[in-house]
Amino acid sequence: MASSTNHQFISMLITVLVIFKTSLAFENFSSVDGNFPFSPKHVIIINTLHPHGKLYVHCRNKGEDLGLHKIEYREQIDFRFRVNLRRTTTYTCKFSWSGNEKTFDIFRADRDDSSKSTSGICRECIWYIFETGPCRARRDGGDPFCFSWTS
Repeated sequence: MASSTNHQFISMLITVLVIFKTSLAFENFSSVDGNFPFSPKHVIIINTLHPHGKLYVHCRNKGEDLGLHKIEYREQIDFRFRVNLRRTTTYTCKFSWSGNEKTFDIFRADRDDSSKSTSGICRECIWYIFETGPCRARRDGGDPFCFSWTS
């Protein structure tokens, strides 16, 4: 009886590992970004506020606090992660500058890792921070996707 259970467990484990390995093998192809579990992501945040303006950024998700970072004008910070299996990964950031404090979900799997999203899938999610709101660069070089601040 225990042997049968162990055999089923090992078969299931091998299947999961094969699926995971396959998703990693495809990670260099942009056409499959977001179609496999654990999609690799690279978020880049660029300060495009007025010259001499410092931008303070504090990002976190449910299990990770990325800390507070100061970004000078036209400088950037970045971080990497993989989308979780349930595809619910969200990174929320607070942005502060010159008496302003705004919040925005800099990465949301339903928006940034879904082929059904109007803004499409990004593997390298490049965000330009403006006073009016953040804008995500488009892969095809067209006009960026701009959003309003959450708060």
